[in-house]
Amino acid sequence: QVQLVESGGGLVQPGGSLKLSCATSGLIFGVYDLGWYRQAPENARELVASLTGGRHTNYPDSVKGRFTISRDNDKRILYLEMRDLEPDDTAVYYCNARLRDVSYWGQGTQVTVSS
Repeated sequence: QVQLVESGGGLVQPGGSLKLSCATSGLIFGVYDLGWYRQAPENARELVASLTGGRHTNYPDSVKGRFTISRDNDKRILYLEMRDLEPDDTAVYYCNARLRDVSYWGQGTQVTVSS
């Protein structure tokens, strides 16, 4: 079975930093496009970082310069480094692996940015 398991979420103050991890199993890590999404209550799920073609990264303007996506191919772990966090970053964060028309999701990890 393909499994993606996020960890590293928690409560941080505005301006703080957090690093999320997504441990994967059951898939050939190197052939999937990878990404991080987030969903706040009553909001649509939105892409916050992608790693495609094995090397290319992309970020929306809302997080550009603050979030960094990376991976460890040996450990098959996807990371999201977040800094200068803002209250609007509060959401459940999900990792995603996609290959053509097949997409896999983790269970999500809560990130709360509050004083």
